[in-house]
Amino acid sequence: MEIVELLASPVHRFEGRPGDGPAPAPDGELVREIRIRAGMGIVGDRYFNHPAHRDASVTVIARESLPDGAGLAQVRRNILVAGLRLDDRTIDDLVGETLTLDSGDGPIRLAVRRRANPCAWMDVTVGPGAFKALRGRGGVRCVPLDDGVLRIGPVRAAIGTATAVP
Repeated sequence: MEIVELLASPVHRFEGRPGDGPAPAPDGELVREIRIRAGMGIVGDRYFNHPAHRDASVTVIARESLPDGAGLAQVRRNILVAGLRLDDRTIDDLVGETLTLDSGDGPIRLAVRRRANPCAWMDVTVGPGAFKALRGRGGVRCVPLDDGVLRIGPVRAAIGTATAVP
């Protein structure tokens, strides 16, 4: 299991109509590590401590769900993992559970609140047909329960019963 990519973008790039195309990516939105704050999200990300997104401030998606060549810049999720199949469940099966990730700096618990449903932008950023292909495989939206750091590279993962949000 590994963390393949991390994204912390200060701007929302998918505004307006998909046919108009996304706004340009800011420099440095794909990073080697992210700092997470319990109940607030990823420091420096567009949804950090944003009231409307506190219950869904961190998004996780499996590389196995994406077409070849697609990554976080195209799907606008925060954490891209590979090989994370726990008890024969996929990322999307974890709604209601707590996903714990530890990339070497200590465990970070993420309360998995709901699926991260794809939108019509996927046909523009990933490719034609991606919106339909990603239904039910768009990852999950989480609220972090711990402060800490996640880095690209090997990761230990575990699942457990959902825990109260701080």
